[in-house]
Amino acid sequence: MRLYILLFYTIILATTGNAQDPLFSQFYAAPLQLNPAFAGVTYAPRVTFNYRSQWAQIEGGYRTYAASFDQALPSLNSGFGIMLLADDAMNGVYKTVRLGGAYSYNLQVNDAFFIKFGVEAGMIRTSLDWERLRFPDQGDPLNGFEDPVVSEEQRPQTLGRTVLDVGAGLLVHTRIFYGGVSVKHLNNPDESLLSLNNNLSAGLPLRITLQAGAEIEVKKGNNRNPGAFISPNVLVARQAAFTQVNVGAYAGYSRFFSGLWYRHTGSNADAAIILAGFREGVLRLGYSYDLTLSRLANANPGGTHEISLAINFDDSKEIQRRRRSSKYNDCFKMFK
Repeated sequence: MRLYILLFYTIILATTGNAQDPLFSQFYAAPLQLNPAFAGVTYAPRVTFNYRSQWAQIEGGYRTYAASFDQALPSLNSGFGIMLLADDAMNGVYKTVRLGGAYSYNLQVNDAFFIKFGVEAGMIRTSLDWERLRFPDQGDPLNGFEDPVVSEEQRPQTLGRTVLDVGAGLLVHTRIFYGGVSVKHLNNPDESLLSLNNNLSAGLPLRITLQAGAEIEVKKGNNRNPGAFISPNVLVARQAAFTQVNVGAYAGYSRFFSGLWYRHTGSNADAAIILAGFREGVLRLGYSYDLTLSRLANANPGGTHEISLAINFDDSKEIQRRRRSSKYNDCFKMFK
């Protein structure tokens, strides 16, 4: 129960101060959550699903769910996507749902260099199940919270709020290299449930994310096997006073893929991220585990688990034939 109270006040402080977006360890498997310019980077439609369980051994930890669909429009040099993200804390006592759309435009500078511009817009819905909260003045030393009394804690004027959210992004890429930047919450949406009472919140702070990587071919593929490649990459995210840096590499060989990253936050080592997965036809399934390296490991939080599922029709035989005939090539294999 103390944990629930602690988490509640942590969430309240987050929504009124330096709130931070959930960011998947398998960032490549949730590309629209990373940068709207990734909309339509596949030749055919793509559907992705993501699940993240943070601090699995802690009751009431964070659970994050995401789904997206995106499609290229080659005739318009464009792509579009739809994305959904839901974040639960304290077993659903506090929920955040984000629904939005993304559009990208692809500009070919020359035969080997491309620039993609992306924009996104949607809504953020936050809600609090106040009746499930328990405060110290509702229990007693003998019976605890078996028969809680009415708390004197002040109930927020509203237990739910919906606001507009917009963002933008940019990608540059060649056959072997990509680099990009995205900016979330350009309008600083105020999702706080307390700001209606005392105007504490200045809105969600901007989240600026830099991403870059390369694709190194190790073994050339053929009609039956996609070959092998290594993609070293780096991701840097900055939101208010929070900074996160991920450095590592993704490797694909035939139907299997793996990865290893190191995450650093602020001045502290945070986690080592281990990935394994496989693909079969149009399906790709991945699992990753965040091994906690910070002092939080002493509390045995249980690490963080992520599962990703992608349905990418790029991998159908007909699309592969059409892609080869059009000499379609880029450095986004790890995102597909």
